[in-house]
Amino acid sequence: MQWTDRIRQVKIILVVMAVLIAVASLVASNLLTRDLYVEEHKKMEIWAEAMRTLSVDDENAGMNLVLKVIEDNTTIPIVVFGANDSVQVYRNIKVKADNEADSLRLIAAMGASMRDAGRCIRIQMDGDASDDKSEKSYIDVCYDDSLMLKRLATYPYVQLGVVLIFVVVAIFALLTSKRAEQNKVWVGLSKETAHQLGTPISSLMAWAEILKETYPDDALIPEMDKDVKRLQLIADRFSKIGSLPEPVPSSLSEVVDHVIDYMDRRTSKKVTMIREMPAEDIIVRLNASLFEWVIENLCKNAVDAMEGSGTITIRVSDTGQRAVIEVEDTGKGIRKKDIGNVFRPGFTTKQRGWGLGLSLAKRIVEEYHKGRIFVKRSEVGVGTTFRIELLK
Repeated sequence: MQWTDRIRQVKIILVVMAVLIAVASLVASNLLTRDLYVEEHKKMEIWAEAMRTLSVDDENAGMNLVLKVIEDNTTIPIVVFGANDSVQVYRNIKVKADNEADSLRLIAAMGASMRDAGRCIRIQMDGDASDDKSEKSYIDVCYDDSLMLKRLATYPYVQLGVVLIFVVVAIFALLTSKRAEQNKVWVGLSKETAHQLGTPISSLMAWAEILKETYPDDALIPEMDKDVKRLQLIADRFSKIGSLPEPVPSSLSEVVDHVIDYMDRRTSKKVTMIREMPAEDIIVRLNASLFEWVIENLCKNAVDAMEGSGTITIRVSDTGQRAVIEVEDTGKGIRKKDIGNVFRPGFTTKQRGWGLGLSLAKRIVEEYHKGRIFVKRSEVGVGTTFRIELLK
C-alpha cells in the first residue's frame, strides 16, 4: 500500500507541475499575443493613412515617406477594396489560381472574410465623413494577423503538448524502473527461497523413506510423504520465477482437480468447492505447476474474503479460440476504488499480507502464458469473480 501511495503521489506532483507550467505558458503567451495584436493594429492604421495620402496625392504629404511606409509592410496580409468592392491593392497574400481573374476573386473572398471578422479600417478619401455608399468616397483596408502572430498564438498549445508528453514519459520511465527493480528483487528472493528449501526437503524425503520401511503399516506416513512432495513442488515453483518455463499441452480438468483436492483437505468444512467443467476436456499449453499456483492463490484469497465460510466455484469454459477459467466466491467483495489496484505489488486489504499473491498470479498468466487475468465483477457483501483467459 505504501509504495502504491508513493507512486500515486509522484504522479499527482508531476501532473500538477505540468498544469502549472502549461497555465503559466498560456498566460504569458496570451499577454504577448495581445500586445503584438495591438501593435499590428497600430501599424495598420498608419499603413491605411499612408494609403489615403497616396490616393489623395497631396503634394505636401511627402510621397517618398508614404511609399516607404507601404513597402515596409512585409508580414501583415492586406486587401484594399475600392469602388464597387474591387480589389485595388493587396500585399503578403499568396494564392494559387490559373489566371489573374481567379486570383483576384480568391483575394476578394479573403478580404471579405477579414472585413466580416471586423478586421477592417475605413479611410475617407476626400475628407467627407459621409457614409453614402453611392459616392464611394472611401476605401476599406482589410487585414489579417501576421504569420508571426499566428505562430505565437498556437505556441502555447504546442508547449502544452510537449509538457504532457514529458509527464507521460516521466511516469512511464518511473513505473518501468520500479517494475524492473521489483522483478529483480522477486526473482532473487524466489530463487534464494528455493535454494534454502532444497536441503531440508531432501532430508525430509530421506526420513520419510526410512519411516516407510520402519513402519510400513502406519497410515500417517503417506500423508507426511504428500506434504513433503508438496514442499518440493513449492520449491520448484519458486525456482521457476524469473525464468521462462516451457509450456506443454495440459488438461485443465486435471489442473482444477489438483487444486480442489489440495484446498479441500486444508480448508474448513464450511467452505464448499464447486467444479463446473464442459463435457469435453480442454487442452491448453501451460506450465501446470505454475498455473495451479495461480488458481490456488485465487482460492486462498476467496477463503480469506469469506472468512472461512462460503462457496467457491471454479468454472471452466471454451469460447473457441480461448479457454476461460473463472473463480467465483461469496465473500465480502472488493470496493470499486480498489479493483484497479488488486494486481499491484504491495497492495493488500489484509492486516497481515505482503500484497504479492495476485501480482505473481498476473505475472504467471500474462508473461509466462500470454493470457489475461482480471476482475470480472465484484460487489461488496456479495462476492467476487476473477476471470482468466488463455489462448488455445
